[in-house]
Amino acid sequence: MGILWTIIIGFLAGVIAKFLMPGPNEPAGFILTTILGIVGAFVATFLGQAVGWYGPNQGAGFIGAIVGAVVVLFIYGLIAGRRTTTY
Repeated sequence: MGILWTIIIGFLAGVIAKFLMPGPNEPAGFILTTILGIVGAFVATFLGQAVGWYGPNQGAGFIGAIVGAVVVLFIYGLIAGRRTTTY
C-alpha cells in the first residue's frame, strides 16, 4: 500500500510541480510530467528515509513529493537543455 500511496502522491506532485516550474525545456507531455513527479516522490521518500525524516515504512509527504518532483523536473530541464540537434 505504501508504494501505491507514493505513486498517487507523485502523480499529484508532478502536476503541481509542472505548474510551479513551467519552461521551454520541461516535458510537454502530461504522462511524462506525471512519471517525473512519481520519480520525484520516490526520490523524496528515499532521501527522507536516508536523512531520518521518515521511518522505514513511511513515504514522503505531499510537500516533500512536490519538492522532489521540482528537483527532478529541474534536472530533466538541464539534461534536455543540453541536447541540441544539428543537421
